[in-house]
Amino acid sequence: MDSPQPTEERSALRALLRQPDFLRLWLVGAFANAMRWLEMLASGLFAFEITGSALAVAGVVAARQLPQLFFGAFAGAVSEAVDRKLIVMLALLVPAAIATVLATLATTGHLELWHVALGNFVAGTMWSTEMSTRRRMVGEVAGLRIIQAIALDSSTNAATRMIGPLLGGITFEWLGMKGAYTVTALVQFAGAFALAGLVHRQMTRRLALARIPADIVEGLHFARTKPVILLVYGVTIVTNAFAFSYSGLVAPLGLAAFQVSPGLVGLLAAAEPTGALLGGALIAAGIMRMDRRLMFAGGAAMFMVMLLIAALSPSYWLALLVLFVGGFGTAGFGNMQTTLMLTEAPIEVRSRLMGIVTVCIGTGPLGVLAAGVLAREMGPRGAILVMATLGLLATLVLVLALRPRPPRPPDLPPDLQTGA
Repeated sequence: MDSPQPTEERSALRALLRQPDFLRLWLVGAFANAMRWLEMLASGLFAFEITGSALAVAGVVAARQLPQLFFGAFAGAVSEAVDRKLIVMLALLVPAAIATVLATLATTGHLELWHVALGNFVAGTMWSTEMSTRRRMVGEVAGLRIIQAIALDSSTNAATRMIGPLLGGITFEWLGMKGAYTVTALVQFAGAFALAGLVHRQMTRRLALARIPADIVEGLHFARTKPVILLVYGVTIVTNAFAFSYSGLVAPLGLAAFQVSPGLVGLLAAAEPTGALLGGALIAAGIMRMDRRLMFAGGAAMFMVMLLIAALSPSYWLALLVLFVGGFGTAGFGNMQTTLMLTEAPIEVRSRLMGIVTVCIGTGPLGVLAAGVLAREMGPRGAILVMATLGLLATLVLVLALRPRPPRPPDLPPDLQTGA
């Protein structure tokens, strides 16, 4: 079968953008994601400002991401029974309420580091539902245009990882934590209001909490039969734990190693997602195409190579450039992560399997903490070098161990085996 031509893919994108429900899910996700990254950078800058410790920065960043490890699989099982629209709305309203409280504490001069860490953890708990709810709903609304929808959503996610840190650095520099939290609260309240008009039909069943562990195990049993799904899980763990752990070191890398302003720290944090945004746009338009498995694992490996070069860079601007190039790798990784799951998994276990992807993503904070410990001993450059090298080796092992097996030829009758 011929692959879709770029003109056909552009037509599919235009059709998607004419769907009101897709637009709501896409735009709400975009704004919510941007606020998440804004808060993460601002909290890291706040932690480094009051402690001067890279480990403290890693701790508050990890607090936002760690709930995905603890609750991702649970959220996936719940989202097959509970209305996913309701879950997404709660995932906006609860963080907005937390940001309101923290903005008030910052305004009155009572904000402390433990407040920020606790707020990050609770908001991160709600965020652990993203993959199995809103992201799944994007694919469901898109129907046959699923590849274009996921490519657009993934490239938009990359844009939010670019815009969010930029806004975080600028907002923190100009308005402090009270400004950062005020902005995120207002945007997330607005997102919940916009999502209220979404028309979403879902087959639900009675939520049996005692059944959830068995549902998760059932999903894992299915995954064991699909090497591609196992590859998604494995490379997702490696990339989040060993590569994206650099996000917890952006503040000390920029402030201490390169000695730049908080605004330029935000620009450094935005470099990789800017490249991912452009790469995702090329994928969505059908210009950048290759085998999905290769794009997924190869993109992750390419990003790790760029991290090695950035850590060795003597110049802030060179590090900025190579991280931008690395974003093209994360575009392939991020797009194919969701696409492979939605195309390889049957609908009846899809949320559970995507919930397990969230758990895999949730290993990232462990990497952030490990990188923070390493940075305390050898500085942010050395920590990134060690983590990216280990990630590259682990990715190579996974690709070789889970490579597709050629189909076994049928057994021949004895008289044909001899060529007689």
